[in-house]
Amino acid sequence: MLLAGGCSRLTFVKPSAERRGAERMAPEYRFKETPQSKARAEARRQVSIADRHLRAGELAAAEAAARAGLKADALIPEPHTMAALVATQQGKAELAGRHYAEAARLGPSGPTYNNYGAWLCGNGRPQESLRWFDDALRDPAYGDRAGVLANAGACAARAGERDRVERDLRAALELDPVNAVALEAMASHAFAQGRYLEARAFSERRLAAAPVTPATLELASRIEEQLGDTVAATRYVQRLRTEFPQARNTIPGDSTQP
Repeated sequence: MLLAGGCSRLTFVKPSAERRGAERMAPEYRFKETPQSKARAEARRQVSIADRHLRAGELAAAEAAARAGLKADALIPEPHTMAALVATQQGKAELAGRHYAEAARLGPSGPTYNNYGAWLCGNGRPQESLRWFDDALRDPAYGDRAGVLANAGACAARAGERDRVERDLRAALELDPVNAVALEAMASHAFAQGRYLEARAFSERRLAAAPVTPATLELASRIEEQLGDTVAATRYVQRLRTEFPQARNTIPGDSTQP
């Protein structure tokens, strides 16, 4: 990172070349900062601050830093992405969507396309999300192809595109056999198709791959019910009640609020 100030100096020093009493030094290079580069550096600094606060659950501080990042430079995607993440945690879905869309416009790339596609899918627009995932997959520099394919397959299920569901999810699992999104989506898809043994296999892999969620445990319980294993189904329900008491209204056969 360049230091703040009118100009900054980066010196590249090679290993000592001392020979016969002579000393050779690498040349000095000076790089002048522009107002634009300063603004971008400050915006990214505020994004880092916002990220630390967000990880600590300090939403007010994260929002303040995200706003400061946008004020410093609203023409790069990073502060918009951070503002979207903060808005999501605050339950402001529409605001998050606007920032994700702006980030994709300002910084067209695999990550920004994937983020906006995921937002579209999670906010009732799964069919529209698929083209954004396709655009993300066309970015050769984006390293998380498995993540994009998992999102695309899960959202294809919501959009009713059955052929694409298995194509994308299986492709994701070929790249990342423990991708939690792909495993859970495959378990859910197989369950919906009545392929309960296959659903159980994917569900068990999902349970081993990442921390459980209420939806993961609920699906596992329903699969076991269909397979006639009431002991296993009850075990998953008990885990759901114990580990996620706030989600009690999602427990199969239990609509009582905690």
